[in-house]
Amino acid sequence: MVRNDLRNIAIIAHVDHGKTTLVDQMLKQGGAFRKNQVVEERVMDSNDLERERGITILAKNTSVHYKDTKINIVDTPGHADFSGEVERILKMVDGVILLVDAFEGPMPQTRFVLEKALEFGHKIIIVINKIDRPDARLSDVGDEVLELLLTLDASDEQLDSPILYCSGRDGTASLSPNLPGEDLTPLFETILNHIPAPHVDTEGDLQMLVSSIDYNDYVGRIAIGRVERGTIHLGQEVTVCNYNKHSDPYKAKIASMYTIDSLGHTPVEDISAGDIVCVSGIENVTIGDTLCATENPKPLPFVKISEPTVEMYFSVNDSPFAGREGKYVTSRQLRERLHRELLKDVSLRVHETENTDTFRVAGRGEMHLSILIETLRREGYEFQVGAPRALYKVIDGKRYEPIERMVADVPADALGSVMEKMGARKGELQHMAPQGDRMRVEFLVPARGLFGYKNEFLTDTKGEGILSSVFYDYQPYKGEISKRSTGSLIAFETGTAVAYGLFNAQERGQLFIGAGTEVYEGMIVGVSPKNEDMAVNVCKKKQLTNMRASGSDDALRLVPPRIMSIEEAMEFIGEDELIEITPKSVRMRKAILSNTERMKKAKGGK
Repeated sequence: MVRNDLRNIAIIAHVDHGKTTLVDQMLKQGGAFRKNQVVEERVMDSNDLERERGITILAKNTSVHYKDTKINIVDTPGHADFSGEVERILKMVDGVILLVDAFEGPMPQTRFVLEKALEFGHKIIIVINKIDRPDARLSDVGDEVLELLLTLDASDEQLDSPILYCSGRDGTASLSPNLPGEDLTPLFETILNHIPAPHVDTEGDLQMLVSSIDYNDYVGRIAIGRVERGTIHLGQEVTVCNYNKHSDPYKAKIASMYTIDSLGHTPVEDISAGDIVCVSGIENVTIGDTLCATENPKPLPFVKISEPTVEMYFSVNDSPFAGREGKYVTSRQLRERLHRELLKDVSLRVHETENTDTFRVAGRGEMHLSILIETLRREGYEFQVGAPRALYKVIDGKRYEPIERMVADVPADALGSVMEKMGARKGELQHMAPQGDRMRVEFLVPARGLFGYKNEFLTDTKGEGILSSVFYDYQPYKGEISKRSTGSLIAFETGTAVAYGLFNAQERGQLFIGAGTEVYEGMIVGVSPKNEDMAVNVCKKKQLTNMRASGSDDALRLVPPRIMSIEEAMEFIGEDELIEITPKSVRMRKAILSNTERMKKAKGGK
């Protein structure tokens, strides 16, 4: 049976190319809102972190109706660190809209997600977005996308994919780069004509693959996926089994069931094959499970998610300020929360260590782990994390390391310093081409070579550079890469930082704290330009005597401190340093707090 009343599509693109903004307009023109309804921008980015950072982190489902056809749309993240979200939802759809910026063209994540879509054999609609940019390169970008399709061995049918020219912000689409569009009708028509309607067996035994998990305090875990075969009914008894795991299948009952309609949920009694549905009532359901008819349980294969490339150690906070600000501070609470995150995030790994208070957490990249850290922090967890490390593999007795494909758009006068820094970090130049008055360079660089580089890159390009990277492959170990060339300024004693102590300390380097900040011995309070750590006494007060000297009572001028975000702290810390994370503070510290103990260890003592 062909479900002509249905289309399932995903929108895939590199970060910041306008996916969520285009979905906004599709919802508006698909009749999801009243004419006088006030709607936020990027309405699909409902998470606080997503709205603050302006990025999509979690894949989300919505739908619009056009000409008696329901179009299920999945909005996906564009950042490489969340590409696990993209990989698993491609099982739910029959085609993709590939969005490309009219100036930037195909970027690393564009290549990654397109490659995954081609592996599934999905039909593709190419949308060149932001055509209203003054620096748009419409014909060049169209050629670059076709070149990318050729490079990725696309089929002849995929090479003939339709190209549309859109302005997601204005809500217009056109089939010609020279004729401006009026609305998104050409895009909706192309979806109906080019994306195949689901070919399904509605009479067979039930099969539904769970591609996503949601959670609700009232109904518990909610399984989201596409019904591949048969029909699912409210109250039906199903068998839950998994293709990749050999655990015993178990029976469960569908307690509630609904479809996602625009931005709301519509309760339904039954859903036929081809449609995307959310079901609750199955306590231990997880991503990759199949809900089957009890009389014929046959699990469906689930896509293999790419492995993590970066790991960090999460441990219980043991600093002198431990337990002051957090709601959840014990190892049991941290362990439970990390394992709960595994249920939703298929590209995360959590391993126990010999120390019961420490966990090894592996993810796709620094941002993947920093978003997890920020999420836990906002939920009231208090803990500490170590420096990020690349995950190595041993193949045929040799050590292999993850390599990233790094693309940078830089002003022409900053190219020299970028090339120099990449050389020191074992980067290999793959491609270099001018783009207007800027240069685009592409490197293959070890993942560990990019740790701590983002701030240097922004400084070298005076804030004008654009840098992005995506996992490329594992290659033989490239040798030692020199660590950071700066040291840390470390608090000498526990107390409260005062202006007099800070004034004297700021001559040694840039500070991270201001007056009135509570500090403890071993806490990092600044960065030293010298390649060595230095203890400074930021709590030192001016001695009150009746001796006076010319100029000694002048007002103390403090340089404003540099406030470090979690990502900046992750890039900054060294192997012997930790970040203390609490709901109210982000502090950096030495693993060994005592100054005398550290000096003994540095000299080889015990």
